[in-house]
Amino acid sequence: MPDNLAAAAARLAAGELVAFPTETVYGLGADAANPNAVAKIFAAKGRPADHPVIVHIANANALGDWARDIPESARKVATAFWPGPLTIILEKAERVSPSVTGGQDSVGLRCPLHPMAQALLNAFAKTGSGAIAAPSANKFGHVSPTTAQHVRDEFGPDLMILDGGACDVGIESTILDLSRGTPVLLRPGAITREQLAEALGEMPRSRDDEAPRASGTLAAHYAPRTPLELTGEGALELRVRELAAAGKRVAVLARGPGRASAASHWQSAPENSTAYAHDLYAHLRSLDTSGADVILVEAPPPDVAWEAVNDRLTRAAQGSGESDEP
Repeated sequence: MPDNLAAAAARLAAGELVAFPTETVYGLGADAANPNAVAKIFAAKGRPADHPVIVHIANANALGDWARDIPESARKVATAFWPGPLTIILEKAERVSPSVTGGQDSVGLRCPLHPMAQALLNAFAKTGSGAIAAPSANKFGHVSPTTAQHVRDEFGPDLMILDGGACDVGIESTILDLSRGTPVLLRPGAITREQLAEALGEMPRSRDDEAPRASGTLAAHYAPRTPLELTGEGALELRVRELAAAGKRVAVLARGPGRASAASHWQSAPENSTAYAHDLYAHLRSLDTSGADVILVEAPPPDVAWEAVNDRLTRAAQGSGESDEP
């Protein structure tokens, strides 16, 4: 892929957009040091201007280029989890454009693990800033992409996409706010609350009203265009029959093997939370194009292991059924 990486780095340096894989989801990237390029992300996605994007850097050595007054807690979690699926919120450096931060005094920074993302960052460091601002490569609020084809489905053939295969994690990074002294978990992900506590020496608090805005934390997000409902295991089949009796075509996402049902489409999901998260967005995209009138999702257990999955499904249900208009 050297030629493709060089071409992608050249496009970033020229102020253009490039989609690329990370271990979480595919990102829609632009030069983080170029406000005009970052503005193209917002225009392409239909993203609100006050909703910040995450800056991807190659390693923790670049923290000082984008953040100031870096606390020891940030060094600890970067050492423990970078490269990996963790975003750290810190006070922004003077150079960071408001277009990246949504006008806030904080910035989200992440060092991705995916080898192609790392290779792109290193290639871009030779021709530009070496930092890539990138939210997920999908229309704002829609289901995040975990394959290159998902990105093509969103933006068509004109966008340059580096194809790194299916993402290993499948849901977005954990977001940890360290900009206010006390660690606060803004978005759960593959790096769990307990793992963060072990590295920090204290348990992160839950999101509060004073927390900075961060990617993917709106009440409605990660949503299919087909209305989605969450239902308990015991009520799933009854709800399927109710909707079918009302003339609705029902697509179901449930853990474990398929069962005899009135559903028009039944998707079996893994019973393990890590595997479920890996497959979640691919399943939601498939069900969204199945021709169903309603997607029913069997709610996962309310256990700590399922915190990130439950977070995404709750937001997906809240935002589902809406139009493409931002």
